[in-house]
Amino acid sequence: MKWIGGASNQDLAAIEDLAGLYSLAGVHCLDLAADPAVVAAARRGIAWAEARGAARPWVMVSLSDGADPHFRKAWFDPARCPSDCLRPCERVCPALAIPALGPQPGAISRFSGARDGAVSGVLEERCYGCGRCLPACPLGLIEERDQLLPAAAVAPLLADLRPDAIELHTRIGRPGAFAARLDQVRSAGIPLRRLAVSLGLEVDRAPFPSEARGSGAGVDRLVDELWNRFAQVRAAGFAPLWQLDGRPMSGDVGAGTAHAAVGLLARLGGLVPPGPVQLAGGTNDRTLALLARQPALAARVAGVGFGSVARRRLQPLLLAAQARGVSLGEAEDLWPQALVLARALVAPWLQR
Repeated sequence: MKWIGGASNQDLAAIEDLAGLYSLAGVHCLDLAADPAVVAAARRGIAWAEARGAARPWVMVSLSDGADPHFRKAWFDPARCPSDCLRPCERVCPALAIPALGPQPGAISRFSGARDGAVSGVLEERCYGCGRCLPACPLGLIEERDQLLPAAAVAPLLADLRPDAIELHTRIGRPGAFAARLDQVRSAGIPLRRLAVSLGLEVDRAPFPSEARGSGAGVDRLVDELWNRFAQVRAAGFAPLWQLDGRPMSGDVGAGTAHAAVGLLARLGGLVPPGPVQLAGGTNDRTLALLARQPALAARVAGVGFGSVARRRLQPLLLAAQARGVSLGEAEDLWPQALVLARALVAPWLQR
């Protein structure tokens, strides 16, 4: 049972609160950006939860072996926006990363780099790369910018962060890049409980990739790639965990996305390599009911990861605390309400 904070999410206040509340709700793992400030914020949240009786979850950090939707930010120059624009980008952003009146002084993070003297209209510390704003802009002014950790930075960063587990996001056709990244992880010399591999059938950069209704050949190719990654992970001395991404960063969109990860596992049949299988990408409170109707398939599922749906559930209470100028964990009347919402998502999986 994993809470996914986001591979490119640097909203430190929200991360601390969400990490604390989902730790207290009983998740086993927190999946975070490989960023010292982010990991420190999550560990503060863990300490808050431990003080209230929670067991300590694993800290996992995410890396990628190349361009990946999880490791991107939206960017646009607000000076180019028409004054009469209805701002559909603002309405569709689940992270509230596009403020109503454009960039606010002091609110832009260190990731909001200038381009030709312009400042991004996106609060980039909040943006986690879902891409929903890209097609929403009627003038096509929003672009995506990849964030990829340089090879030389991986080992020293991991040695500093000391995570319990690592997730490597990879894509079909990149075994060489995966091998290089894996070697960088191994050279950090830190013991890992698991090395998770995130891989699905999506092959484009669209904001909402298809739900992987691939042809037989597509599934065969995915199986080959999974077994290739299995051989590499085991040769490096790590224990694998398979995260099957059905429809990345879309669990809060609607009930239909719950079919994505479950459907992907069904198409793979029994051909996933050894190691626990975790569903992610479109997972929400409908996922477990889908599995319950397929007992043989459910038996192959070790767990689940919740990202966007977990954030969306608690967001009104996060905003209410923010309006008071305090963290959610400091609001004694609010955080118990948030915990009820978090447990409603987590408890059915823990009972399973």
